[in-house]
Amino acid sequence: MTIKICRISGDGIGPEIVAEASKVLDTVLAGSGNSAVYQDVLMGGCSIDKYGVPLTDEAIDTARKCDAVLQGSIGGNTTTSPWYKLPPEKRPEAGLLKIRKALGLYANLRPAYLYGELSESCPLAEKNGEPRKFDLIMVRELTGGLYFGARHTEEVNGILTATDTDVYNENEIRRIARTAFDVAMKRRKKVTSVDKANVLDTSRLWRKITKEVSAEYPEVSLDNMLVDNCAMQLVRDPEQFDVILTENMFGDILSDEASMITGSIGMLPSASLCETSFGLYEPSHGSAPDIAGKNIANPLATILSASMMLRYSFNMTKEADAIEEAVRKTLSDGIRTTDIMPADKVKAASMKPVSCSEMGDAVAARIK
Repeated sequence: MTIKICRISGDGIGPEIVAEASKVLDTVLAGSGNSAVYQDVLMGGCSIDKYGVPLTDEAIDTARKCDAVLQGSIGGNTTTSPWYKLPPEKRPEAGLLKIRKALGLYANLRPAYLYGELSESCPLAEKNGEPRKFDLIMVRELTGGLYFGARHTEEVNGILTATDTDVYNENEIRRIARTAFDVAMKRRKKVTSVDKANVLDTSRLWRKITKEVSAEYPEVSLDNMLVDNCAMQLVRDPEQFDVILTENMFGDILSDEASMITGSIGMLPSASLCETSFGLYEPSHGSAPDIAGKNIANPLATILSASMMLRYSFNMTKEADAIEEAVRKTLSDGIRTTDIMPADKVKAASMKPVSCSEMGDAVAARIK
């Protein structure tokens, strides 16, 4: 079997980490008698530099003709880059919004799992003197809400006033809720729906529709939680969560918080899914322009995103498991990029520091 992958390397460290994920993908596919072909397209700042827009229609057409998308990081330094002097609709991140909408990628899945080997890097490694063991997944609605509502800035009574509109309809909510409950059925059968129903009409509708969907899944428990409380509970007691279901902006913020309680945002993969097997897979972290080209970035989030691609888009469970096990073995062997190196000098002395490309080599070498 040959799978066709649209590859978007992106900006900053994107090309470095995508190269390592491709290396691992090629290794695991070859081991099972399969292969991948890549169609490379530009998105983000690199596309602005070449085409004047963050994402061309031709790039979207290429992605549609592929089986899945593997993407690196998008964007640059928001203070110094000339990309951020452009109107918002022409900045690098506008490409992300455009491709999600164009490909119908409405569901963003972001797992947050604490590797025992990285407990020394985690600010929440212990609870009452005992090692923590949390394993949760964030299911974020991706194509509605505040990020896609109407917006404008105007002068009102001589004062500049900006307006952003938060909009959700019941079909959008029902669709993402079903995705979350489907995911929960394969895990520990618990959904925590996060909203701001004490203030927002969109959240009150969100809570109503989510309750209706829960009736279709009698085996799955449903809890509702306000977003500010969820932010606190993620830090206080992340073990309580299994599947967190939430809207676009809340999910954007909470998933980054969830990534940091694992010890490093460099460990957090993600999948953006549509109603078919097609999906877009990318790391949750940014483009880190300050370290771009230095070969020191952590490629594990992108490698784990490739594992999610095999699992969700191609139903290649054995190959996905092989990548995840190779990552665990690499970590248990003490191999570390800079961001996951222990702060304690004694512990760090027993680890092997490696570059971005060396980390990719290490994972590929442990593929079974």
